[in-house]
Amino acid sequence: QSLTQPVTPDLLVSPSSQDGDLGSECPEDRGNWTGRLDFLLSCIGYCVGLGNVWRFPYRAYTNGGGAFLVPYFIMLAICGIPIFFMELSLGQFSSLGPLAVWKISPLFKGVGMGTILIVSLVAIYYNMIIAYVLFYLFASLTSDLPWQHCGNWWNTELCLDHHVIKAGNNTLPVNISNTVSPSEEYWSRYVLHIQGSSGIGDPGRIRWNLCLCLLLSWTIVYLCILKGVKSSGKVVYFTATFPYLILVMLLIRGVTLEGAWKGIQFYLTPQFDHLLSSKVWIEAALQIFYSLGVGFGGLLTFASYNTFHQNIYRDTFIVTLGNAITSILAGFAIFSVLGYMSQELGVPVNQVAKAGPGLAFVVYPQAMTMLPLSPFWSFLFFFMLLTLGLDSQFAFMETIVTAVTDEFPYYLRPKKASFSAVICIALFLMGLILTTEGGMYWLVLLDDYSAGFGLMVVVITTCLVVTRVYGMKRFCRDIHMMLGFKPGPYFRACWMVLSPATMMALLVYNIVKYQPSEYGNYRFPTWAEVLGILMGVLSCLMIPMGMLVAVLQEEGTLWEVGVQQASRPAMDWGPSLEENRTGMYVASLAGSQSPKPLMVHMRKYGGITSYENTAIQVDREMEEEDEESMI
Repeated sequence: QSLTQPVTPDLLVSPSSQDGDLGSECPEDRGNWTGRLDFLLSCIGYCVGLGNVWRFPYRAYTNGGGAFLVPYFIMLAICGIPIFFMELSLGQFSSLGPLAVWKISPLFKGVGMGTILIVSLVAIYYNMIIAYVLFYLFASLTSDLPWQHCGNWWNTELCLDHHVIKAGNNTLPVNISNTVSPSEEYWSRYVLHIQGSSGIGDPGRIRWNLCLCLLLSWTIVYLCILKGVKSSGKVVYFTATFPYLILVMLLIRGVTLEGAWKGIQFYLTPQFDHLLSSKVWIEAALQIFYSLGVGFGGLLTFASYNTFHQNIYRDTFIVTLGNAITSILAGFAIFSVLGYMSQELGVPVNQVAKAGPGLAFVVYPQAMTMLPLSPFWSFLFFFMLLTLGLDSQFAFMETIVTAVTDEFPYYLRPKKASFSAVICIALFLMGLILTTEGGMYWLVLLDDYSAGFGLMVVVITTCLVVTRVYGMKRFCRDIHMMLGFKPGPYFRACWMVLSPATMMALLVYNIVKYQPSEYGNYRFPTWAEVLGILMGVLSCLMIPMGMLVAVLQEEGTLWEVGVQQASRPAMDWGPSLEENRTGMYVASLAGSQSPKPLMVHMRKYGGITSYENTAIQVDREMEEEDEESMI
């Protein structure tokens, strides 16, 4: 009787239907990517960031040169690609953000809360780095770069520029061990004005030029995410592709310089004895882990705006391999210039090579002053860093906004632009301490601890919940329903064993090899170290706190009902649109009375598509498994 007269509950009313207020508001207001390449370019822009330029080349040459590529690609296959694909699958299947996606297992919603805390802390200091880039970008709009020579008010007696060094090398050897380059003093004494602070406990005055640059960077970010993925999805057509043009220009210019081969040889000469060291493999895994941006929620958020049958399997390999190739190309562009610089200064390459802000704001700007048309090349380099950084910042902000609006869709989704403005203003105000004379100390503390072991705990927990609590078979069925095929043995082996084991090793290594933070010769006080550790621990504590809340919301005894019920998927877990709720998911919404939900779906939409054939196949597999378990 229920088959002949199926009852379609209000919760199953499609967004296109005029009946039922619930269905007509939620899914269609969330929005989707408006172009075919929006998602792919957003993921490329998110993954290809500042770390590809200032971390990978340095890690490569300190860990065996060309031999480092062996553990790098192995770790990409074991840890990078599988977790990347898992995040995209979760986001696309559910069309939910990092918080609401935990309908998959409400007991672990604290993982999503931990993710949002981590992303918020990272967004605060990451935009400060973009502010530094803007500062140098404007400073490059001159005929002579301000960090080219000594003799400015911020320089000291220790300042010695490369022209003097070169002249000295032609007559007498110059002792440069106790000297400082003009670019280093420009960075520390003019941009940061760090001499005005005695340490992290003495931030000093606000640097108003940096404060204005930070305000500008937040304004740019807000304008680009104003309409969500509909606006940021268009901006990435420029910000994700233009860095490649500049990178190629810098690469061509670099390899044509005298002494460039010296730097490239230093960068790529393989030292295979390094492969016997566990440190090299850990460094490779860390580079993959942070470069791809897994665990930050950005990938999951971007995928949640896809159509249900988007081929994320193909996109996974395009983005992850493209990211790896970009890192290698960036190494050539950086080390060819460093080779030229070492020849000009008459010092070994390892004395000029640095990582992080030291490379971007000291070494490379100094190298630019040695080139003809130095302001032009300096402007190009910092414009490349700006576009690389903005893409990642878009993802961080979209993650935060999407996560909260998905939790309160009826109230916040219509006011998404205003809510985004509130978030940007709040994070800007929290980041003001980074614009002070001692702001760099706070930035280093945030960089070292905000996304350290806490992020690894989040990713490990996600992997274990999906494969053990939710179930590998069920997860593979979901992907089968979405893409038309199941993940192969490679992905299943990585998800079940290899990826969690690798990340566990990373976590243990980070704890065992823990070193207190430092900036140059400055050692952080104990209270600052404790504060940093608390930042990491707080994101981990979100998990048990979320568990407690989920269990208390359930009725019954703690274990029999509370924990077991809270660990199961929520009743409305599954694809967000009814037309994608095939197979067992048609009956998963409250109020469904049909014993054969697929028949309801067929009656309402008429006919069976290839994806509904997949759903029929999934249903048959489940029935066979139920029969086997009963036997």
